[in-house]
Amino acid sequence: MGKAGFLLGIDAGTSRCKAAVFDDEGNQIATASRHTPLQRPHPGWSELDPDDAWNAAVTVIREAVENAGIDPTSIRAVGISAAMVGAWVLDANGTPLRPGIVWEDSRSQPILDAMQEQDPAIMSRIFASSGSVLQQGCTLPLLAWLKRHEPGLIGKAAHVVSYKDFLRFRLTGLMATDRSEASVIPGDAKTRSRSDEMIALFGLADCAHLLPPIRDSEEIIGGLTSRAARLTGLAAGTPVAVGAGDVVSTVIGAGGVDTGVATAVLGTTCLVGVCHDRPVFEPRDLGLLFSMPGDLWYRAMVNVAGTLNLDWAIGVLAPDLQGRDDCYQQVTALVDAVAIGANGVSYLPYLSESGIIAPVVAPDARAQFSGLSPAHGRAHMLRAVYEGVAFALYDLVSALGFDDGCIKLTGGGSQSPLWCQMIADMLQKDVIVPAGTEFGARGAALIAATALGDFADIRAASMSATGEDRRYLPSAAVADDYRHAYALYAARRDALISGK
Repeated sequence: MGKAGFLLGIDAGTSRCKAAVFDDEGNQIATASRHTPLQRPHPGWSELDPDDAWNAAVTVIREAVENAGIDPTSIRAVGISAAMVGAWVLDANGTPLRPGIVWEDSRSQPILDAMQEQDPAIMSRIFASSGSVLQQGCTLPLLAWLKRHEPGLIGKAAHVVSYKDFLRFRLTGLMATDRSEASVIPGDAKTRSRSDEMIALFGLADCAHLLPPIRDSEEIIGGLTSRAARLTGLAAGTPVAVGAGDVVSTVIGAGGVDTGVATAVLGTTCLVGVCHDRPVFEPRDLGLLFSMPGDLWYRAMVNVAGTLNLDWAIGVLAPDLQGRDDCYQQVTALVDAVAIGANGVSYLPYLSESGIIAPVVAPDARAQFSGLSPAHGRAHMLRAVYEGVAFALYDLVSALGFDDGCIKLTGGGSQSPLWCQMIADMLQKDVIVPAGTEFGARGAALIAATALGDFADIRAASMSATGEDRRYLPSAAVADDYRHAYALYAARRDALISGK
């Protein structure tokens, strides 16, 4: 990354917090990870305990540096990313007043239903501003829910922030957000900022003061406090960048700013998108638009549930393998022994509480198996899960209108050679797995490096991270088999979504 020393990136996901150390050439040299258990106290609720989240963050920072075997004072800066939107409510001292609500929470749906009943065009109006289909776990609908159902709490609140901004406040004592968060809460994608119109639309004009100041991602906001330094083992005053949301950071960390390449994330969430030098709102009322640092926008289609499907399936269908060191090897062997098409079994990978937002918007869509008979066993069902996610990714690429180029695949699913080859064969495109594993943390580190002046801009920073670990070439010999299996999947998908 240009200068002697090391950078540390944090990537706090919905269920796992990770940190990684990168050397001055941008090579990932050490990582650490901690599980952050989700709380679901009521149907549709999804929350994180703020103390659990904070303790996980300081632990992975300390462990990543220890694993790197370096002097903590050689960390030149800290970059941070985390799962986007949601609502973390803090008092004037920055103390959490309730558990943090994360993006997949769906408690605001009745409010959205009532808004749409009053104005059937309101969701299109929101999309015209933010470029994104409104999800229930976005900050404004959640804040509207809190104002209605927990007014005493809102009366005590001084800040409503995202996960990343909560962690950064704990590290530095300074309150802010970045443009990737501000424009998607929903906000204004064209100005890469919040929208007074959207705030008023949710009846929140009197709560606007709770939303933090907006800064550019590639700024240094301040240094580690003495308390944060003591907990993490880093030096007090170590610079901390404003940072960006996890999707944005992952695209940057994977070298995904090249407009001729689609960057996909097959993690807990499954999404694929392309960077543009202008905000792109087509296709209308579908997918998400992320404001990137450096006057870039990442237009993405999202299935919501990715590897979550496989984790669930293993727990239900193969509990004897769950937790074993060779779990995924054993599952791969089971799946590999079943022919393409899983002997007529299809799986619709809509496991999220919030349904899907591509290839159509269907908040009530839920996962299901179709075509089961006594002739099928768990190997067929596991094969159908792998294929279902690959088919959903094909749906996303089709909705995106991406016809040329290759797919850069990141996320935990990219570590499965079986899945990567399946996706290449289904899409009939090269699938590239970039070098490294923690792309969100790398993107956060690259943003911090840019803030230090190591790069001229975010484009240059991201293009420095173009190393290729593996490339999967599509096989024309199996293309027809996958097309036939997909046709059955698509018919069952359409029947589910249409309710027939």
